[in-house]
Amino acid sequence: MTEDWFLQDTATVDSVSGDRARKRQLSLTKPPGSLGRLEDHAIVLSSLQGRTDPAVDHVSIAVFAGDHGVAHEGVSAFPQVVTTEMVRNFVRGGAAISVLAKKLSADLTVVNAGTIHRDGFGKPVVDRPVARGCGNIAIEPAMTREQCIQALSLGKAIVDGYGRNCELVIGGEMGIANTTSATALAVAMGAGDPRSLAGPGTGLDDAGMEHKIAVIEKAVSRPSTRTQPVDILADLGGFEIAALTGYYLAAAQRGVAILVDGFIASVAALAASRINPGTRDWLLFSHTSAEPGHRRILESLHAEPLLCLEMRLGEGSGAAVAVDLLRSACALQNEMATFAEAGVSTDG
Repeated sequence: MTEDWFLQDTATVDSVSGDRARKRQLSLTKPPGSLGRLEDHAIVLSSLQGRTDPAVDHVSIAVFAGDHGVAHEGVSAFPQVVTTEMVRNFVRGGAAISVLAKKLSADLTVVNAGTIHRDGFGKPVVDRPVARGCGNIAIEPAMTREQCIQALSLGKAIVDGYGRNCELVIGGEMGIANTTSATALAVAMGAGDPRSLAGPGTGLDDAGMEHKIAVIEKAVSRPSTRTQPVDILADLGGFEIAALTGYYLAAAQRGVAILVDGFIASVAALAASRINPGTRDWLLFSHTSAEPGHRRILESLHAEPLLCLEMRLGEGSGAAVAVDLLRSACALQNEMATFAEAGVSTDG
């Protein structure tokens, strides 16, 4: 693997299959456009999968966990140990994404990208921490460029391990204080200012929010050598955010459709699209988070999510909920009769 693997071309979208799917939609027994954005998503999936009968039966989900030094600034309502405790909850099946993955018959991989846990998790966790927690971005870089590339490559390794039948990937994240890092990262990438992007995360009150905004402002104004998108990610991200970014980049290079979750996942998608613009073609967006800055991130990505359920859990949970909608979109395109097949007149 070359150091700059993430700059290599992404897969080519099959516009011919997309055009054929669009023509099929016009021939189905319904008024054109009457299924709204379900039609659009089926057409997009056709172009991504190179087939007019798209499917998302085989879904792979990866949740990346990492701890953040900025947690010591008091920007979260929960203690840092919760990251480690939630990793255990994921593999025990007690977390929201665990329940949803089981419901979808999806593969779920839990990855320790850099928690503070020192004893190792053991299988089935993919236990490959870049380090035991990243730096405190209020006073120092989150990681070195080399560590960032290591985290990106960890995300790629997860995608590389998927079977050839994988039709859709979902990336999730877990890390106390990671909304602070994600917000700082989004600010540095030009998506907005700290006040417009910051949200309550795990449940901060008004005073907590003001403090969080001040910490983010301190982080983004700290002298740094940020130039390229990878440098920005290294300076202000977190190990799990960088690994999720690499996961998206690798999926786009492999040619697998990506369903993006909420605020933090969308910031990772923004980072991936800035690192390698071709990644954007492979991104579908599941929902609009209750985190106030999420809409700004979506605007930066010119994205229109399927759902708005006021979720803000992370873990990939909002994306998992949206899979059934994509499955319905595929079934409608694939199984509805055409006017000719049904003997239904199209004459006015």
